[in-house]
Amino acid sequence: MTVTVRYFAAARAAAGVAEEQLTVRRPEDRDMTVAMVLAEAAERHGAALHRVLLRCSYLLDETAVHGTDTVVRHGQVLDVLPPFAGGADNELGRGPAAGRPIACAGGTTCPAENGPRSL
Repeated sequence: MTVTVRYFAAARAAAGVAEEQLTVRRPEDRDMTVAMVLAEAAERHGAALHRVLLRCSYLLDETAVHGTDTVVRHGQVLDVLPPFAGGADNELGRGPAAGRPIACAGGTTCPAENGPRSL
């Protein structure tokens, strides 16, 4: 089964390619999953990509993947998205910037009501 994998940011750097076609052998007794595709990618590109994959989010045909046990079909596109701008979940009190004030333009500290907003 062939899947297109597109790598972004740190994942692209670790894989050494922006996009590739991965042919993954599906076990006869079960469906192919995102985890199986990622295992093939990590085997192909090595430990650096494996480390990045542990922190990534994924889109399958432009839809968010909510677990690597998600079934993948032949011809689908899997996007590999590492955390951008300092890590995930900082606004929820986790990640490397948790507990630190948010910097606004000009280096000033933003009041809480002027902090980041979801689009």
